[in-house]
Amino acid sequence: MVIKAPNVDYPGVSPPARVTPLRLTIIHPCIGRFAGDRSYIRTWQMEPLPAATLAGLTPAGVTIRFYDDRMEEIPYDEPTDLVAISIETYTARRAYQIASEYRRRKIPVVMGGFHASLMPDEVARHAESVVIGEAEVLWPRVIDDARHGTLQKFYRTEGRPALSGIRPDRAIFQGKRYLKVGLIESGRGCHFKCDFCAVQTVFKQTQNRRPIDDILDEVRRVKEYAKLIFFVDDNITSNMAQAKEFYRALIPLKVRWVSQSSINAAHDEEFLTLLKQSGCQGVLIGFESMEAANLKAMDKGFNLMRGGFERAMENLHRHAIRVYGTFVFGYDHDTPDSFDSAVRFAKEQGMYIAAFNHLTPFPGTPLYARLQAENRLLYESWWLDDEYRYNRIPFVPRCMSAEDLQRHCLDARRRFYSWGSILRRSMHRVNRENGFMWRNFFLINALHRADVSGRDGYPLGDLGHAKDLVEAC
Repeated sequence: MVIKAPNVDYPGVSPPARVTPLRLTIIHPCIGRFAGDRSYIRTWQMEPLPAATLAGLTPAGVTIRFYDDRMEEIPYDEPTDLVAISIETYTARRAYQIASEYRRRKIPVVMGGFHASLMPDEVARHAESVVIGEAEVLWPRVIDDARHGTLQKFYRTEGRPALSGIRPDRAIFQGKRYLKVGLIESGRGCHFKCDFCAVQTVFKQTQNRRPIDDILDEVRRVKEYAKLIFFVDDNITSNMAQAKEFYRALIPLKVRWVSQSSINAAHDEEFLTLLKQSGCQGVLIGFESMEAANLKAMDKGFNLMRGGFERAMENLHRHAIRVYGTFVFGYDHDTPDSFDSAVRFAKEQGMYIAAFNHLTPFPGTPLYARLQAENRLLYESWWLDDEYRYNRIPFVPRCMSAEDLQRHCLDARRRFYSWGSILRRSMHRVNRENGFMWRNFFLINALHRADVSGRDGYPLGDLGHAKDLVEAC
């Protein structure tokens, strides 16, 4: 589908009427696939918000095409003047393959996203231009330079840009069958400094929030088609006062929503009341570990504040807030018993869903630097290594083998998503409190059960892409 960018002009950018029209192709890369495997082309994925945000930032007079590599083939021979790819660490290898195909056709590629900010020099080998940091201020300039054939190698954001005026262009999603969950960003970044988290690395422990009226306008548009809204903020509680103000304003819109939160929210009664009143159905909370020594090592000792996990869950349940709990294993104080205690706690607390994953050292994080200094990384760059596969352990754990760590994570997921566990958790009062969420409980848990080991051994990048990568000059 061809989309015309909205008629928005930007200061310092040449008026579109005076220059050659530009054709822009935006691509959302998949993680990877096996050679010849077409089963990846399926429907009902989450809509990729970064692509819509970029389309909304694009100045007037640009023709936009969008392709989702997770669910459709990319028409490399379709005429275009510029390709834009937002990449994460897990999609970097596939993104480089896609860029290489366009480079063979003499089409310039610009890359941005988290991995571009974490590893700009690596990304620069595979893109004519690299956007480092947030694109709100930079993107109109990139488009203007592309129009005039003066693309720069690096575009770097200075400081944190204002997030006012952001209007994602969801017209690019027309004709694609995404889940009826509307993704909205109300804030970006986090004040905490968890040592495994790339968010704190990129945003330097700061958070920006959009103006409330901008968010509410987007909520009104999205609720027209979405049964549930997912605020994709890195941490909705990073600025508690601003969040409270927003949820007060959200109450009259009568929407259902979920988001991601740090555990401190569970100890603020006013905040919990506002969550409930504004339509919050659940929050993702990183419990991470039942071991106090591990929490201290990851700079998350605050997780045990004010009575710890049990008190936090009690407070959340009292306000009918469901919990998606996440646990991470592989820190130095983890033993096989650590998995048992985490699974037992998640079951007893009636968590709506839960994740039991191994620790992943992302580049640029304090964790990665520490494991590298201790010579414990098993791959120089696991996200690019031919031998690495999804869910493989990329480092040497302290108290168990890498193979045992992987096996215990898999076993924890199997136990939590057993039919007996699903049935017992479905009867917890917080999961039965709302008919909509209770009906969807069984579908969501069945999908997680089916995916317990479905991605184990999955490749990063397309194994059918046998050509050598054509790197940028």
